[in-house]
Amino acid sequence: MILATQNSPDWKTIAQQLVAVVGKNGVVQRREELITYECDGLTSYRTRPALVVLPRTTEEVVEIVKFCDRHSLFWVARGAGTGLSGGALPVENCVLIVTALMNKILKVDLENQQVVVQPGVINNWVTQAVSGAGFYYAPDPSSQIICSIGGNVAENSGGVHCLKYGVTTNHVLGLKIVTPDGSTVDLGGEISEIPGYDLTGLFVGSEGTLGIATEITLKILKTPESICVLLADFNTVEEAGAAVSGIISAGIIPAGMEMMDKLSINAVEDVVATGCYPRDAEAILLVELDGLAVEVATNKTKVAEICRENGARSITTANDLETRMKLWKGRKAAFAAMGKRSPDYYVQDGVIPRTKLPGVLQEIANLGEKYGYFVANVFHAGDGNLHPLILYDNSIPGALEQVEELGGEILKLCVKVGGSISGEHGIGADKRCYMPQMFTETDLETMQWINEAFNPKGLANPGKIFPSPRTCGESAKVNLPEKFPDVEVF
Repeated sequence: MILATQNSPDWKTIAQQLVAVVGKNGVVQRREELITYECDGLTSYRTRPALVVLPRTTEEVVEIVKFCDRHSLFWVARGAGTGLSGGALPVENCVLIVTALMNKILKVDLENQQVVVQPGVINNWVTQAVSGAGFYYAPDPSSQIICSIGGNVAENSGGVHCLKYGVTTNHVLGLKIVTPDGSTVDLGGEISEIPGYDLTGLFVGSEGTLGIATEITLKILKTPESICVLLADFNTVEEAGAAVSGIISAGIIPAGMEMMDKLSINAVEDVVATGCYPRDAEAILLVELDGLAVEVATNKTKVAEICRENGARSITTANDLETRMKLWKGRKAAFAAMGKRSPDYYVQDGVIPRTKLPGVLQEIANLGEKYGYFVANVFHAGDGNLHPLILYDNSIPGALEQVEELGGEILKLCVKVGGSISGEHGIGADKRCYMPQMFTETDLETMQWINEAFNPKGLANPGKIFPSPRTCGESAKVNLPEKFPDVEVF
């Protein structure tokens, strides 16, 4: 039976068929319930899916994807919905495959320092599962208490500790994936180096365009013997940036090194009230050191000296867990705290060389003044991963379009100084039109060859990553990628 015709699919029949796969409670079809799934963490763009399906096993995912392939239905995979680039944005008349119920930790192998999880497992659950035995999972996005491992894999998420320990791809040993035709493929394995093409590395960061990961083998690390956090405050952003360069130049690789500007500091203190962040500082630098106790003690002294040499007004240090968490609390809550300052914010995610920090931050301030918007800066200073938050009011006509343009100028600036348009949030629907800023036509064509090898019908997460002729604001809202004109919109 053909369930989807060129003009209009029979969604009632489609829903019945999918209920047979996942059960009645595994299909969401009431319009008012579908509102929940209209967007991911980038709430500026919304499209309501036709149906939401919540599988619990690899076998159920296989049946759903095969069904979509058989009837030429677009489908989009979604985890916890915390993404910030529109990577899980539905397209019209699509099936949204939500992995939230695939939330089991399948295996814990402490001897080999591995954990096997389903994609719906929350990031922080992995560390909770192994911390009692003295292990932890290093990638720690700010949303780690709510974001899922499947989404982390799709976007190649980072976090505070990516400076020393790397992003998600550095901690994924193997994957079981369901490809867009419904086949099951095992990538990688239980050891770090597997002969042949690095298909695991290819899949991590592919944003749901190459399939769905249903089992993920993660590498866990031994908890360091000693951890210390330093908080230094400065009179200028330039001084804080110089301290970052000085620390790295000294051969010290902190576990994490984060910077916040004055606007961010005061927003955080208004909401979280840590009492640790001086409101009159133009910038603060958070530096976490870990390793052997003697190493941490030595580096703590060196880092403090470097910060003072670069103008630090005061330095706070913390070795005990409670105080360390207090120092980090504000940074982890920085995005949410902006809700106190503005009804809406638009966050970007670009990367620049560390040495370019002072100049780029000044240029971002100039751009904010030019467009008439405040821009708060919270970022991973150690690896130059910027997260400028543009504050605006979406109820004002034309404001979103202006903010999108400002965000685009910031991304172009990042590329101009030798950086990238994404460090950990992915490209999604939001930034795909800026891909030509970084890549040639040949580069993009080569990437699309890979996409077409896995996803020849273009049914898996259409309209993401690759640019279209539209402007950026329009491309984020488009429902069908021009790349697949042979696939009809139902």
